[in-house]
Amino acid sequence: MLAATAPVQRPAEAKLLVVDALGHLRHLPRRDFVTLLRRGDLVVANDAATLPASLTGRHRPTGDAIEVRLAGRTSLSVDDVHVFSAIVFGAGDFHTPTEHRLAPPPLRHGDRLSLGPLRATVTATLGHPRLVSLRFDGSSDEIWAGVAHHGRPIQYAHLPAPLALWDVWTVIAGPPVAFEPPSAGFVLDWQSLDAMRARGVEFATITHAAGISSTGDAELDQRLPFDEPYDIPSTTARAIACARAEERRIVAIGTTVVRALEHAATGRGSVKAGPGIATQRITEASHLQIVDAIVSGVHEPATSHFHLLGAFADGRTLAQADAAMNALGYRTHEFGDSVWFDRRLDAAV
Repeated sequence: MLAATAPVQRPAEAKLLVVDALGHLRHLPRRDFVTLLRRGDLVVANDAATLPASLTGRHRPTGDAIEVRLAGRTSLSVDDVHVFSAIVFGAGDFHTPTEHRLAPPPLRHGDRLSLGPLRATVTATLGHPRLVSLRFDGSSDEIWAGVAHHGRPIQYAHLPAPLALWDVWTVIAGPPVAFEPPSAGFVLDWQSLDAMRARGVEFATITHAAGISSTGDAELDQRLPFDEPYDIPSTTARAIACARAEERRIVAIGTTVVRALEHAATGRGSVKAGPGIATQRITEASHLQIVDAIVSGVHEPATSHFHLLGAFADGRTLAQADAAMNALGYRTHEFGDSVWFDRRLDAAV
């Protein structure tokens, strides 16, 4: 498969691989994904807006250039922005493939970092020399202002031109809490939302702090996804409970939605409303309680996102899907093509 190289959220030629519960595969233009929905379905999307979470600066003990990629928080509170987990790189930028980036200088407890207008202290290393906990100086307003004025969207080498913040915000973007875009939501636009309404499809949102997709380090990548905070509105929780009680299909737009809803599942066909932190890794061994179908991006087999799809289809079907997408030149990464997996037998065609 090829990497998407242009930051176009809804290219006219975007493709959608459709996989049903029997393992049947077919291909559609992605703009036609709404035709897969039926009256009574509940579609749930992540309304998180993407932070400019890449901060360049200096490691003050050595004077060396660094890039800090914010990677985690313990809550979604607008006032709780003093402490982040972060991945630290040495000198360089997104033009260099992540796995080839220089290492930062040795990072130790108490090291001070200058990141544009922001100042931060390394408070701990988190089981890896490049994964640290940072505490930022200043008030919440000062930290938000510094991130807004100095930060840039996290970016990888497959995109040659710098991303603008609006490139990584979905049409339903709300609270700025995601570290990378909840890019499955790029399938949505106002026309598709209107088409859902016309088909009698219900729509709801959650907020989930979508995390970093790659660290450039094989050991660290094995720990992905990191723990991610989320919030489920009471209206969404009620809609889910009603849909489950009536055996209507619940469709997740993206892996972050699956992760949040399954973490919040109560075991009684409902989810707990309110804040939480998704700590689980969903794989082929997971038993899904809430989500019936997923719209996701195209992911390579070694990634945690691809393993999550194993909860919707067996290994043989995933291998067939991967081969079919390779044969037809599906594009990977956040601006690539999409897949639809449905585990409901009554929806198989």
